[in-house]
Amino acid sequence: MDGDTFSVLGNGTQLDGKIVHTFEKSFVQVQNILDQNRLLINEINHNHESRIPDNLSRNVGLIKELNNNIRRVVDLYSDLSTNFTKSVDASSEGDSSGALKSSDGKGGYKRHRPC
Repeated sequence: MDGDTFSVLGNGTQLDGKIVHTFEKSFVQVQNILDQNRLLINEINHNHESRIPDNLSRNVGLIKELNNNIRRVVDLYSDLSTNFTKSVDASSEGDSSGALKSSDGKGGYKRHRPC
């Protein structure tokens, strides 16, 4: 699979197989964290409904864990966004017009964002 390219963007832009693998890995990590959050939320709700003092105090730790998981998801999405932007920019290198290279040989214009 190394060196393979895949047309993963709607406009036919080619991305390296390693990049696609990295994206897939990150999305799997995000999904695992979201699945864990669903379980945490269910446990928090159950503890809250029980009104048992020990369960309610346990919720403090569970909510902290939930918040940390949310931060991790935000970080993963931020990294994904950065990596995606870099990979699209790298795929258009060598084209001085700023157009993206597409699989059909046609170019599309790259939108530049202010920093």
